[in-house]
Amino acid sequence: MADPASPLVPAAAPSVGPRERFVVQLHDATTLHADLRLQVGDVLRSWAVPKGPSLDPSVRRLAVPVPDHDLASGDFEGVHEGQLRGTGAVIIWDEGTVRITRDEPDHLSFVLAGRRLSGRFGLTRTGPRRWVLVKADDAAARRGSDVMADDPASVRTGRTWQQVAAASNSAGPDSAGPDSAGPDSAGPDSAGPNR
Repeated sequence: MADPASPLVPAAAPSVGPRERFVVQLHDATTLHADLRLQVGDVLRSWAVPKGPSLDPSVRRLAVPVPDHDLASGDFEGVHEGQLRGTGAVIIWDEGTVRITRDEPDHLSFVLAGRRLSGRFGLTRTGPRRWVLVKADDAAARRGSDVMADDPASVRTGRTWQQVAAASNSAGPDSAGPDSAGPDSAGPDSAGPNR
C-alpha cells in the first residue's frame, strides 16, 4: 500500500525518437525566396519557393529542389557572408513539426504543425527540377490569404529580413554579432550547407 504522505511520482515517459521538424527560412539571395526544409531522417530535404508557401488551396507555388541540408542549418538566422547577390539575410519565418504521409519519387504529402503553417500540403514533381507546392483544402486553409505578406517577420526574433540585413551592415564586416553565428558563420571556405 502506498504511503499517502509521499508525493506521486509520474511514470517515466516512453522513449521516443527525434521529432521530425520543418522550417521555412526567408532568404534574400539572387531573389527573395522562401526555403522550405522538411526533416527526413538526419537531413532537411529542401526546396526554394520563390513566392513562398500559401495557405490558399487554389494557389500553386513553384518549388525548386535544392541539395539536402544538415539539421543545424535549420536554426540559422543571420546573414550569409560573401553572398554574391542580395543581402544574404535569412530569417526563420516559420517552424514546427512535420509528419510525412506519402513519400514517392514524384510526390510528397505531409502535415505541418507550425506557428503560421499548419495542415496538409503536397509537393508534386512537374519537371526535372520543378515541383509544385499546394495547400490541401482542410480546416487550416485560408482562401485569399497571403500569409507571408501578412506576417513577414521571424517567428524567433520578430525581425524582418531587412532588419537583419541592416543590423549586419551597421555592425561592419569585422563585427560578428549574434546574428552571424550559425552553421555558415565559418566563412566562404567552410563546408557549410549550400545556399
